[in-house]
Amino acid sequence: MFQLYGKNGKNINRYRNTNTDNESYGRIQENIFKRVETAPLSTFSIDVDRAGYSNIRRFINNGQEVPKDAVKVEEMINYFNYNYPQPEGDAPFSITTEIAASPWNSDAKLVRIGLRGKDISASGIPPSNLVFLLDVSGSMESPNKLPLLKSALQVLVEQLRAEDKVSIVVYAGAAGLVLSPTSGSNKERILKAIEDLSAGGSTAGGEGIKLAYKIAEEHFITGGNNRIILATDGDFNVGASSDRAMEDLIVEKRKSGVFLTCLGFGMGNYKDSKMETLADKGNGNYAYIDTMQEARKTLGSEFFGTLYTIAKDVKLQIEFNPNKVQAYRLIGYENRLLNDEDFQDDTKDAGELGSGHTVTALYEIIPVGVKSMYVKNVPGLKYTNAKLIANSNEVLTVKFRYKEPDGEISKLIERTVLDNDTPFEEVSSDFKYAASVALFGMQLRKSVFINTQRAADVIALAEAGKGDDPEGYRAEFIRLVKSYQ
Repeated sequence: MFQLYGKNGKNINRYRNTNTDNESYGRIQENIFKRVETAPLSTFSIDVDRAGYSNIRRFINNGQEVPKDAVKVEEMINYFNYNYPQPEGDAPFSITTEIAASPWNSDAKLVRIGLRGKDISASGIPPSNLVFLLDVSGSMESPNKLPLLKSALQVLVEQLRAEDKVSIVVYAGAAGLVLSPTSGSNKERILKAIEDLSAGGSTAGGEGIKLAYKIAEEHFITGGNNRIILATDGDFNVGASSDRAMEDLIVEKRKSGVFLTCLGFGMGNYKDSKMETLADKGNGNYAYIDTMQEARKTLGSEFFGTLYTIAKDVKLQIEFNPNKVQAYRLIGYENRLLNDEDFQDDTKDAGELGSGHTVTALYEIIPVGVKSMYVKNVPGLKYTNAKLIANSNEVLTVKFRYKEPDGEISKLIERTVLDNDTPFEEVSSDFKYAASVALFGMQLRKSVFINTQRAADVIALAEAGKGDDPEGYRAEFIRLVKSYQ
C-alpha cells in the first residue's frame, strides 16, 4: 500500500473511516451479445476518464470489497497507456486494430480498437487560462481530501509556464474568489493561496461552478486552453445539487468554450455519479486522486494531455459483416452508448481526446456458424434481407467522427478489420495486457460472459503483456490482483 506523509511526518494514508455506505455510483447494466441481423451497428462515445481504476485500487488497498457499480471496465483499460503509433499528417489521432481468439471464451474472438492522440510538446501548447474550483466544505477535512488536494495542486503548479494564468475559486457555505488571475511565473503567490486553504461549512457546489465559469469567461484566451479544474468529493448539498440540475448548468456553460476537468478525492461520502456527470457534460475528463503517486501521474507527467484537448465529440460506430459475425458484445462503455442516428448528428455531445492520450475498446464477437450459450434466438425477420458482401474477409468496419477543439462540423475516418485465426498467444503485448485488465474488471463485476474467476488467469495474461513498464503501473496492477481476495 502506498503511504502518504504530511509535513510533520505523520502518516495520513491510514484512514480511520473507511465506511463507504454513503458513496454513490451510477447503475451499470453490463452489455450483452447482440445479434448482427437485428442490430448491425454499435455506436458509442470514447471515454478517456481514468477514475474507475484508481478508485478500485483504493478499495483493494484498504482491504474492502469493490462495489459492483464502481467497476467501469473501459476506465480500467484506459488507465494504462499503450504503444500505438503517432498519427501521420494532419490527423489528430492514429487508429490501430487487432483480432484474435478470445482468451476466456473458446467460442468467440476478441477485437481491439485503439486510438492515440497526437503528442504535442509543452512548447506547442497555447497559453492556458485555468480556474481551480476547490471544494473547501466540511466534508473535505479528512487527510485524504483537502490536505491531499493541496499537495496535488503543488504538483500542477510546477508545470505552469509564464504565459499561463491561474485563478482560484473556493466554495463551502458560499463561493468566493481567493486568487485573481495570476501568471504561472508567480508560483509563490499561487502556492501561498493554496496553502492557506482550510475546510469548513456546507457545500454550495452550484454557486461555485457559476462563479468559476464567470471568471474563466472574463479572462478567456482566444485560441488558448480555457479550463476549469474542479476538485471535490462530489458531496454537493446546497443550491443546485441534483444530478439533473448540475447537468443542465454544465451543458449551458460549455457553450462558452471553457472545458472542465474533475478531480475526485476521498472516501465515505464520495459521489462518483455526480463527478462523472459534470465531466461528461462539461467537455472534459475525470480522474480520482487516491495517492500522491496518482497526483503526480495526473497533474505531473500527464498534465498537458489531461488538460489540452486535440479532438472533441469523438464517436465510434462499428458495422459488423453478417456474413462473418453472428453476434457481438462491447466490453464496458455502458454509460457511453449512443443511438445509431447520433453518430452523424453533430449536435450530440461525445468524448474528448487529449494530447498523447490512448483510448482502447474491446469487442467480443461470435463468428457465424458457431453455437454459443450467449447468443439467444430471435424470431425470423420477414422484411429484412441483409446484403451480404460476397467473398469478403472483412469482419467489421470502424467509423470515427470527431471535431476540431473549436469546430462544430465533424470529420469522418473509416477503417476495416479483416478476419484471421490468430491464437491469442501470438497477439501484441498491449493486446494481452488490455485483455488482462478487462478480465479482472469482469471478474469484479461477476460477469456472466467469462468462464473464469481465477486471479491466476488475469495475472498470466498481464505478465505475458507487461512489456516495457518504465513507470511501474503495469507491475502495480499485477500486485493489486494478487492482493485482492
